[in-house]
Amino acid sequence: MEAKPKIVLCDDSITNLRVGKNFLSPQYEVFTMLSAQQMFKCLEKHAITLILLDIDMPEMDGFEAIQVLKASEATSQIPVIFLTGNADDATRQRGQELGAVDFIAKPFTPELLLERVASHLLRR
Repeated sequence: MEAKPKIVLCDDSITNLRVGKNFLSPQYEVFTMLSAQQMFKCLEKHAITLILLDIDMPEMDGFEAIQVLKASEATSQIPVIFLTGNADDATRQRGQELGAVDFIAKPFTPELLLERVASHLLRR
């Protein structure tokens, strides 16, 4: 049996982590992280295929986190999809400039989340 693709879901909301993991876990191995710092530790141990990253988080926000990801040779090629409640044009533009491949507005539907994840994994 082929291994499931590994996805990190990083959000400071436990509810969003639970909901996202419930939607994704039948098809993917999902690692839920409450902070960017936890995500970076996970990336040291696991070969992650895609990252779903909240923008508005305490300590290190998603924009800072993606800059660290893209600056590292080990993680620069992992596609990042931002999950955000603030998907205005300026936020989208900044995210794209920093290397995000997509945005999903919160609250998200299971169908949209699964469709976007599958689409970006196929592109790899």
